[in-house]
Amino acid sequence: MAEKIELTNLSKEELISEIVKIGEKSFRAKQLWQWIYYRGSTDFNEMSNLSVALRKKLAENYTITRPKIVTEQISVDKTHKWLLEFGDGERVEMVYIPEKDRGAVCISTQVGCAMGCKFCHTGSQNFTRNLTTSEIVGQFMVARDAYKEWPSPTSEIRYLSNIVVMGMGEPLNNLENVVKALNILTDSEGISISRRRVTMSTAGIAPKIVEAMQRTGVRLAISLHAPNNTIRSMIMPINNKYKIEDVLKACSEYQQGDHSRYITFEYLLLKNINDSEACAKELVSLLKKYKLRASFNLIPFNPWPECSFAPSDRKNVEFFSKILEDAGFAAPIRVARGQDILAACGQLKSKKLKA
Repeated sequence: MAEKIELTNLSKEELISEIVKIGEKSFRAKQLWQWIYYRGSTDFNEMSNLSVALRKKLAENYTITRPKIVTEQISVDKTHKWLLEFGDGERVEMVYIPEKDRGAVCISTQVGCAMGCKFCHTGSQNFTRNLTTSEIVGQFMVARDAYKEWPSPTSEIRYLSNIVVMGMGEPLNNLENVVKALNILTDSEGISISRRRVTMSTAGIAPKIVEAMQRTGVRLAISLHAPNNTIRSMIMPINNKYKIEDVLKACSEYQQGDHSRYITFEYLLLKNINDSEACAKELVSLLKKYKLRASFNLIPFNPWPECSFAPSDRKNVEFFSKILEDAGFAAPIRVARGQDILAACGQLKSKKLKA
């Protein structure tokens, strides 16, 4: 018997093709899409506007699955972290960061990461494989299940309002699956997250930046973390392949095509590494040179076991921010969330071994 096809791995066009292939009218694909992504259904028997015969056919040939929840942790600040397992036993972590009336789901795109950034816990874990489209989409579906954010008489407020593609892995090294997943998550007839509420972060795969943004229409964040190639290469090996200049040229090209979009530069402050007054002033000169419309997201370092880096002193962080803001760049200091459960920025790492 042929293996069942996972429906959440299909684009809308592919779903239509499958439905036509089994002898049904194409409009049935729209009904099925809404059951999966608008109502959150995983059971064909619930799909009451589909005929019994079609439901039986779907159950025989297709499946709608979620990643398996291995563990869940909730921080004292209400940050929620899941360890998720896929069909082959590989695992990733996903995080939900709540605010008062909204919140962001931080999703992963790879098992492990090949970037090897020295300050990142995920980077200390070897890269295993890319996630499939369904595995990326499935993470957000798990979060929606947990917070019961599928349509109901009391579902007017959406607490899961934003998506940040900043979890485990480098999104641009899994571009096809990430593009497909984001187009599913932002489709207006399903989950319908606004593209302007989705931010994709890259360590700087310069040749793919413009393509990724054009194909998704989401917001761009660059993990910069240094004002020059000497420091950046020391803490981010990817800089040996794509220099800061390559990354900023790509950013400039992206903004030429969409003048309304600001770029966020993420900057993790490491004590005595990249947190000096000179570094801040060099950053200002760098962005002005490339005439980029941008803001900074200053990130206090979140320690993790066996890491050799230390966070910058708070006064240093505030002084660094002031220099950038005096130069005309918004530079808020991120409030660390979920540190007590290792759910903060740079702390994610899947646990392959059973407890």
